Amino acid sequence: MEPSLETLAQERRDRTSTRQVWRLCGLIALCWAVGAVGSAATMSEIKGWYAGLIKPPFNPPNWAFGPMWSTLYSLMACSANAAWGDRPARQTFFIILLVNALWSLLFFGLHQPGLALIDIFAYLTLLVLWIRQLWPEHRGYALLQLPHLLWVSFATVLNASIWWLNQ
Repeated sequence: MEPSLETLAQERRDRTSTRQVWRLCGLIALCWAVGAVGSAATMSEIKGWYAGLIKPPFNPPNWAFGPMWSTLYSLMACSANAAWGDRPARQTFFIILLVNALWSLLFFGLHQPGLALIDIFAYLTLLVLWIRQLWPEHRGYALLQLPHLLWVSFATVLNASIWWLNQ
């Protein structure tokens, strides 16, 4: 007996759903790996070079950055997974990850807050572009990026303040 069209359609949905779950897991792992690269450049400098910088009064405690970025990376992965079929949005996502990793290397690795400021402006611009790309078809996933946008906006002001105070 041949399987019914309904059975075949359900099997296809199940395969698609399984692929989406595995892709989401891979995207979360990728985002967290980018975070690990940034963390590797950062951790050795927290008690050294970074501790010696003049920081603005609104500088968050060091412990706040890890949980914040872990959350943001997970939200990024969810949005990227939802828009996987949208090639421009997917490309922007990967460029954002690259620019994100570069920031930590510039700021902490090379001790260049000015270059990191240029990078974070690019990050902010790309993030706005990505949200605009997500919006027409994936509004809920675009909204998931609002905490990301707020944090990177805050981080831009923080980066600019540290650069200014330490010239």
